[in-house]
Amino acid sequence: MTTAFQGLTTQEIRQVSMYGCTEQQLRESVEDSITFKLSGPVMIAAGMLSDAQEMICTEYGEVTDGRANEARQAINRAKWVMFTYAMEDK
Repeated sequence: MTTAFQGLTTQEIRQVSMYGCTEQQLRESVEDSITFKLSGPVMIAAGMLSDAQEMICTEYGEVTDGRANEARQAINRAKWVMFTYAMEDK
């Protein structure tokens, strides 16, 4: 196991692979956000999707595997926000 994953559970390692952070870190980041407090979870998810869109924009050069992975994680974070906050009353 690499030092980046030291002390993490198997579940947390899976989360870092999917989101780039643990779900707890993601939750804290979202809930501490002024955008979340003022505009809600849909605007947070929209911002994350815009970030992913920028990561794969070829105007900025070739889309490397690293950038593609970062975009994938941003999309996963946006989906997590929608499923966790925007759909919680459904």
